[in-house]
Amino acid sequence: MPDLSFVVEAAEAVPWAAVPQIAFKLRVTNADPDEVIRNVTLQCQIQIEPVRRQYAPEEQKKLLDLFGEPSRWGTTLKTLLWTVLPVNISSFTGSTVVEVLVPCSFDFNVATTKYLHGLDAGEIPLRFLFSGSIFYDDDEGRLQITQISWNCESTFRLSAATWKEMMDFHYPSSAWLCVPREIFERLLEFKTERGIPTWQQALEDLIGDRRTWTN
Repeated sequence: MPDLSFVVEAAEAVPWAAVPQIAFKLRVTNADPDEVIRNVTLQCQIQIEPVRRQYAPEEQKKLLDLFGEPSRWGTTLKTLLWTVLPVNISSFTGSTVVEVLVPCSFDFNVATTKYLHGLDAGEIPLRFLFSGSIFYDDDEGRLQITQISWNCESTFRLSAATWKEMMDFHYPSSAWLCVPREIFERLLEFKTERGIPTWQQALEDLIGDRRTWTN
């Protein structure tokens, strides 16, 4: 019976993809190197584990909206679910390497985007959890099916620079902000009534000089 193990070996941004994507190189190894695996239908859950790294003072400021004051991080620094996605693995013997393609959102209403954007450098601690079905031939050549062990997982430390470089490529010097349609209509009215040519200028006029802000 197959006994699979999983190791994430590398990661890189997908060049010229239609949407921001990171490709993780996943090595899948069977304990019996001669057993033929016909197919694996894999479910891959990726979690971010913020507690497994240190944070510079500027990063702590950027993460206030997500985790609150650093003095509370002992209770608020919780694991974040990044994504769950299917991966199909074709026939192999021994081991094989497959790509796990992870779409990346730049929506700042999403907790993982807030977290990833808040990191200036260093690494992003990830945990991959695996489940699914394995199709294989028994000793008499009959097709069999078994489930992936519940404790199959792998950890990986993704460079924060990889995520930032990918977003800089897709959204150079810009960021997306999703607001309710009612707020958008009010902002549009403000922009139109004052003859403001760009959305950037409209926001700057609304925000004003930060030096005049009070706590």
